[in-house]
Amino acid sequence: MSQPAAPAPAVSAPKKSSRVFAMLGRLAALAAVYAFFAILTPGTKGFMSDANTQLMLQDIAVVAMAAIGMTIVIIAGGIDLSAGSAIALAMIATAYVLNLGPAEAKLVTQHPTLLPLAAVAAAIAVAVLIGFINGALVTWLRIVPFIITLGTMQMARGLAKLVADEQNIYPPAEVQDLWIAGLLEPAKTVFTFPFLPIGVWLVIVAAALTALFLRYTRLGRHIFALGSNEKTAVLCGVPVAHTKILVYVIGGLFSGLAGVLFFARIGAIGQPTEAIGYELFVIAAAVIGGASLLGGRGTILGTMIGALIITILRNGGVKMGWPQYTQEIVMGAVIIIAVAIDNLRQRGRA
Repeated sequence: MSQPAAPAPAVSAPKKSSRVFAMLGRLAALAAVYAFFAILTPGTKGFMSDANTQLMLQDIAVVAMAAIGMTIVIIAGGIDLSAGSAIALAMIATAYVLNLGPAEAKLVTQHPTLLPLAAVAAAIAVAVLIGFINGALVTWLRIVPFIITLGTMQMARGLAKLVADEQNIYPPAEVQDLWIAGLLEPAKTVFTFPFLPIGVWLVIVAAALTALFLRYTRLGRHIFALGSNEKTAVLCGVPVAHTKILVYVIGGLFSGLAGVLFFARIGAIGQPTEAIGYELFVIAAAVIGGASLLGGRGTILGTMIGALIITILRNGGVKMGWPQYTQEIVMGAVIIIAVAIDNLRQRGRA
């Protein structure tokens, strides 16, 4: 008679006081970055203006949605460099479905709910497919995720250009009146208090549900166990291959949703060359939020704070008039500092 599988290994975690201190440190960093740009760029067209706040909310929604999935991948000990290309491919899939056939305008007006849902489904499907390919290749070929996802990053970007014929896809004007185009529009009624775009609320709900999933489900515990020590996870009965594939599929799911939000953010059009480099912003958000690139550690709340910091840095740099190379240098330095702090913290626990 076969013995029941042992429970997933307990994942060693830092003391509660240490976790609280680390989270307070991230919140302090967020407040400091925000205050820095708010003080140096005052005025009605400055950093704290209503228009700029809405712009930041739109950017935060895209980065944060993709970063939720990336956090899960990193906790499991993986990495996904194809996230930016998956976002672009999902955006192209959204625009393509909304632009089907010679009578696309008629389709839009006749199916104002069904057609956008089909577009969202297409976006999720293509991004999930990329995630499945990542997970399957990492699992079956036993090649490091960095190399696999570097390859799929190029493949997904090329596929986006192929589908779009290397041009922008412009759905009919009627699409502008659909809910999918208004996901990141400024909220104007008290029914969406506190006046956040619907897309931002979707990110908040997704983050809360994912945090609960990681904390209270068996699969969530398996993900942490896998990232902490894969060999121990195998000995304890964790279905490692199945979990790895699921992790990348979930990452693809959130990249697909981010692609839909990106579609709404840039005016309901499909641009195959958009979201280049977004994988770095998404990874940075997770790392700044406390996710360890060695696996086994990370929180969704921390990732949301990281997404806020990344977006504020990018937006504030533009408001300050920093040239592109300066913004890139600052962003790279922030990532290095975050990883260095994480490394020192882990050495202190050793």
